[in-house]
Amino acid sequence: MNHIVNNVWQWIREDYHSWPLRFVAEFTAWLISVGCAMTMAITIPHPPFLILYPLFIAGCGMMAWAAWTRRSFGMLANYALLVTIDTVGLTRLLLG
Repeated sequence: MNHIVNNVWQWIREDYHSWPLRFVAEFTAWLISVGCAMTMAITIPHPPFLILYPLFIAGCGMMAWAAWTRRSFGMLANYALLVTIDTVGLTRLLLG
């Protein structure tokens, strides 16, 4: 088990050192995602969408950029679609 933990820690360090800005962007986007999901779960049935939607969009945008720099089409497609969906949702909220 210790070997697995050491391998994961080494992989994280190598990822950080290969491109620190991308690592920080991905980690920040992950924190935003978790924070938004927890806020949504805690505040149901009336979540603060005016706060959550822009955060979701920013986090997914950061992940899309990171996916682009990693040359990962699947992740890029996923996060680009999520940015689109959340932007439509925010627009409908603001206009409705």
